[in-house]
Amino acid sequence: MSCGLALAVALSLTDPAVATAAARPAWTPGDPVTVAEEPLFLDIVARAGKLKTTAEGWAAMDLVAVLGGPDWTAFKADALALAERDMQGHLVLKERGVDGDLKCILRGISEDIPVRLTALESAATPEERASALSELVHLFDDNVAVITAPPQPEV
Repeated sequence: MSCGLALAVALSLTDPAVATAAARPAWTPGDPVTVAEEPLFLDIVARAGKLKTTAEGWAAMDLVAVLGGPDWTAFKADALALAERDMQGHLVLKERGVDGDLKCILRGISEDIPVRLTALESAATPEERASALSELVHLFDDNVAVITAPPQPEV
């Protein structure tokens, strides 16, 4: 593990929202699984919602003018920070022993955000950029929806 990566992991673990989420009592079978009111997950929802709104605003714009500029740089950094939070959420749920879809979905979103950002940056045509942006918007929307959805009984 590189020193930079080790430092990033150590710093991310000092986030009070992560510590608060990890300190929750262990989940037991039969408990409803809802994390929507916990600080880490509230933060994920807020970040994803903000990124979705920004990306939706770009839908009517020439993305070539946005990509590579300061707005894109900030957006990309925020999106990658969201991906890290999603992975933290996954790890918190894993540590609690929660065996549900949310844990897996958060990991998938965490892994998919960088892929979608790269797809948008590398899109060669306006149509490809529009499609990549749309997929990114849907990913942020899914991020909010999976956390805020009420718990469902197991099937």
